[in-house]
Amino acid sequence: MNFKLNKKSVSNIIFVIAIAVLLYPSSREWFMRQIAFAPSIKNVDKSEKLSSNDWSLKGLNTESINFKELENKVIFVNFWATWCPPCRAEMPMIQKLYADYKDKVSFVFVTNEDWGKVEVFFNKNGYDLPVYNSLSLPPDSFTKTNSIPATYLIDKSGNILIAKTGSADWNSNKIRELLDELVAK
Repeated sequence: MNFKLNKKSVSNIIFVIAIAVLLYPSSREWFMRQIAFAPSIKNVDKSEKLSSNDWSLKGLNTESINFKELENKVIFVNFWATWCPPCRAEMPMIQKLYADYKDKVSFVFVTNEDWGKVEVFFNKNGYDLPVYNSLSLPPDSFTKTNSIPATYLIDKSGNILIAKTGSADWNSNKIRELLDELVAK
């Protein structure tokens, strides 16, 4: 039996694979990780200044804080949810970054889900990121999008150097070099 692939057969195979990737959540997350790029970084002179620091956060697996406590620190803020495929896709990369920078950078992961749901997700995946629920309205700088994941990297002066909606490669050399530079200032 001589089997030959023509253009139509190849197209059909690619189509079936694409549908499988879209329908099966684990493969969709894997695919999103493969195509994730490091986010764009704004120059300080072109960046937006954080509009306010008055934001109450209830710690789910950590102490509750007011965002004011993080003034003069490098801050990584991520809005996410356990049900969000792009959020789940970037989490392994964020966890690696957090493991290396948690003592140098303030990480704030904000969800509207309860701790029970987050805890199951974290235990399943081995995550230990500090998670919060918002008790008051976040700064206006964070409310320009309703999409998640939405991630912000803020320097010690309150400049938003990265404002990224959608998944990204947060564990890239580009981001690590930026964090090293920001922490050293």
